[in-house]
Amino acid sequence: MFTGIVEELGRTKSIERHGDSARLTLEAHKVLDQVAHGASIAVNGVCLTVVDHTADEFTVDVMAETLDRSSLGALVPGREVNLERAMRADGRLDGHIVQGHVDGVVEVLDRGEHERWTELRLSLPAHLAPYVAEKGSVALDGVSLTVASVTDEAFTVCLIPTTLQLTTFGARAIGDRVNVEVDVLAKYVERMVGLRGQEALGK
Repeated sequence: MFTGIVEELGRTKSIERHGDSARLTLEAHKVLDQVAHGASIAVNGVCLTVVDHTADEFTVDVMAETLDRSSLGALVPGREVNLERAMRADGRLDGHIVQGHVDGVVEVLDRGEHERWTELRLSLPAHLAPYVAEKGSVALDGVSLTVASVTDEAFTVCLIPTTLQLTTFGARAIGDRVNVEVDVLAKYVERMVGLRGQEALGK
């Protein structure tokens, strides 16, 4: 489990294609403190397993399901990524519960610059719309953010200078594609309500 609080910006060193999978090597520092083989690190919000590492880089394998559902397949050498280690059981939950299980990819539709903050408007696929609520939580490229507003086809988030400085959102532009993970609690509520409804109908 993660919190959506990015620990550092890493950099893509290489991406090797192997049929319907890929192997990524990324440069990092802070997230490699006490790292071990098999540890979990969120890369742009995607929970990946460390298969090899040195003092300043680590390697992960990415399967077809992850490549299909996320933007990781579009990474190129030199591209910065948001990194976060899995949360310790005794740590603070400063963001919200993030599983690292990306639900899909959304597009940046507009970027509005204000004196002390930036507003992004992003597309909202129909199948994810029920899980996105005004003032609710959403993880974008692994960053825990609050939904400022939402319509049937789009939603907005507001970014403070610290978020712009410490994450990839400082460089996000119109047309960029961003990994999105909706609030897991909303998905479980829908599942339970749906099952209860089927029981009531005798299905």
